[in-house]
Amino acid sequence: MYYNLRIVYITTPDKTTAKNLSHKILQNRLAACVNLVDGMESMYWWKGKITEGKEYILLVKTHYSNMKQLTKLVEKYNHYDCPCVLSLTITEDEGSEGYKNWLYNESKLH
Repeated sequence: MYYNLRIVYITTPDKTTAKNLSHKILQNRLAACVNLVDGMESMYWWKGKITEGKEYILLVKTHYSNMKQLTKLVEKYNHYDCPCVLSLTITEDEGSEGYKNWLYNESKLH
């Protein structure tokens, strides 16, 4: 079976934004599952200088067909000027077949 599944890596500035985005993603059926990871410290270049900050990570498990709408939602509701939305392909021949079936059925466009 060809799933075309993705894990989408998203960063947010705080818990409120992370939870708000997670609820919107799930309510719009744009993913089967969202994991919120607290405690990340980031260092990055921004506007010509090295910046540090704490962030929340969202790991969104979804189908490729949701990516455009998911990206637009994140860009609308995340408080960053340039929100991080990176899609990583889940390979077909690795991982739990049962989990991939569940993910496919819960995240494919309805």
